[in-house]
Amino acid sequence: MSAPAQLDPQTGSDGPEKKMSLTVKILIGMVAGVILGVIFNVIDSPFINGQIAGGLFAMIGTMFVNALKMLVVPLVFFSLIGGVTGIGDIRVLGRVGGKSFGLYIMTTGIAIGIAIVLALLIGPGKGFDMAGVAASDIAGKDAPSVWSVFAAIVPSNPVAAFASGEMLQIIFYTIILGVAVLMLGTQSAPFVAACDYMNEVMMKIVSIVMSFAPIGVFCLIAKTFTEQGIELFIPVAAYVVTLVLALFLHLFVTLMVMLKLFTGLNPFTFMAKIRPAQIFAFSTASSNATIPVTLRSVTERMGVDNSVASFCIPFGATINMDGTAIMQGVATVFLANVYGIDLGVMGYLTVIAMAVLASIGTAGVPGVGLVMLTMVLGQVGLPIEGIALILGVDRLMDMIRTAVNITGDAVVTTIVAKGEGKVDMAIFDDPDAGVLGSDDLHIDEAGEAALARAAHPG
Repeated sequence: MSAPAQLDPQTGSDGPEKKMSLTVKILIGMVAGVILGVIFNVIDSPFINGQIAGGLFAMIGTMFVNALKMLVVPLVFFSLIGGVTGIGDIRVLGRVGGKSFGLYIMTTGIAIGIAIVLALLIGPGKGFDMAGVAASDIAGKDAPSVWSVFAAIVPSNPVAAFASGEMLQIIFYTIILGVAVLMLGTQSAPFVAACDYMNEVMMKIVSIVMSFAPIGVFCLIAKTFTEQGIELFIPVAAYVVTLVLALFLHLFVTLMVMLKLFTGLNPFTFMAKIRPAQIFAFSTASSNATIPVTLRSVTERMGVDNSVASFCIPFGATINMDGTAIMQGVATVFLANVYGIDLGVMGYLTVIAMAVLASIGTAGVPGVGLVMLTMVLGQVGLPIEGIALILGVDRLMDMIRTAVNITGDAVVTTIVAKGEGKVDMAIFDDPDAGVLGSDDLHIDEAGEAALARAAHPG
């Protein structure tokens, strides 16, 4: 006769309870947000629009995005210091930087090339009726020169760069600091240990913030879909379809082929592990705000060593704008068709060059794509006022292209790390590696008491 099953004292069941993963919870929050937002948009109540969507949901969503943004600068600083000192060789650091820069520029060039070819084949904007289209209030911006772009990488005031979140300047200063720390040798050991500890603290804060992600994502998505009516997509349906097709083609074909070709890793495993970062990027429409989640995904979920990830992820969030470049390519063809202007081969080559240049040093924040688009349109002689045609749908398109941007960051980071032998395959092949669980937020009361006694021995 078999012994009776032992009941779990926590759950009251005869075995451990299978907990729902954070990714599933976030997906549920996102889907629920879409459904509720569409319903609210159809109802179109002033109270719902002003107090619930524009009030409560906007407040919670803003708090969530701000919580992510508050982690970016300290996380990049402490993680990158650990990365530079972990590499331990300035020549290797230069090799990692050179590879990542080359791959980021290559993927951006491929992305806009795909967008232009696909848009020319589909032909969005032909026969478009301009009647009833309001003017855009977006001011044009002059294209920067190559020299000014690279000169701006060096900060004149590091404190101001950290305060304003100028990511390229922060990366430059931190690398210089890391090199100086390496040159001092053993004298730097306490400083490096402190930075490593602070990096662990910041990653723990990431876990805390991520635990609230389902609520934050729900509010952000619900607010967006409450404000964006489905009818906005009807006049520019061809533009939206072309843009989404180009984004998905780059995401699921170009980037995954590159990953398989350069690393031999399984693209399906990669996509499963980068999904939380994609959801965050979709919800926030900000590559910079997603840095903490992307960094966690590639290090703890995929096994990429921090020495590579701490440099490549923030660097990519700043200069890698694959999704934004695709939008610029499709939008340029769309507006050229609307106004009946033939740009010719040289015009489209100019668009490609401008998109690549504009992506370097452009902040990874919501809406920056439209500002970059004004540079491109100005260079090829298209009316900047045409941006009004796509302004209504840009927020939702921005969410999709940001998810493509951070996926490109993760792909390039993994390629560079694999080439340097800095990917732990045991972690990459483990489906449960780095999954956020209840243990991550568990408070060890004994540990708390021990720390209190150590800090206050009296």
